[in-house]
Amino acid sequence: MNKEKSKEIVDILKEIITNPAPELDFKNPFELIIAVVLSAQTTDKRVNIVTKELFLKYPDAKSLSMADYDTIYNIITPLGLAKTKAKNIIALAKTLDEKYLGIVPNDFESLVELPGVGRKTASVVLAVGFNIPAMPVDTHLYRMAKRLGYIKEDEDILKAEEVYKKYIPKNEWANAHHLFLLFGRYHCTAKNPLCKDCKLKIYCKYKG
Repeated sequence: MNKEKSKEIVDILKEIITNPAPELDFKNPFELIIAVVLSAQTTDKRVNIVTKELFLKYPDAKSLSMADYDTIYNIITPLGLAKTKAKNIIALAKTLDEKYLGIVPNDFESLVELPGVGRKTASVVLAVGFNIPAMPVDTHLYRMAKRLGYIKEDEDILKAEEVYKKYIPKNEWANAHHLFLLFGRYHCTAKNPLCKDCKLKIYCKYKG
């Protein structure tokens, strides 16, 4: 991979994905961070259905921090992993309320210390919630990194993030994240990718 080839790939993605925007519904960084934590191993569409009810009842960190576990569990059960997610978002809300006066911090180090928040979630909050350059890498971007030659097949997700950042201009990280994410979600899927008419075929190493 090099910067010229990466630019060609991103430019083609811009032609394919005409509206590279988040698919999670949120009105502020608090709603965003909760929605991203809930989105693990489920779809954004399902999360949006659940958070509509959740945020109506618990619109901020203080109200969610005082929520009854069983009530939260019942609301988010359709998303899967409800036990862990309910525990995490209540603990997350408590930490925000007690340590940050209910305000979501806007630095990576503070974000990754929050309950249930990992590297990807922290990066999403920075890029999407605060417009701070970050390159969140999820399973879609990791798959794309391997198929398009950003990394080798045996390299890990941290390497993918490092290489994306190396070959994509910093001011384009957030937009590129959405381009790769949406292309991976709807075109270059894990199973049965739409290879036949793919404009990125000349760059792709997929041999399925």
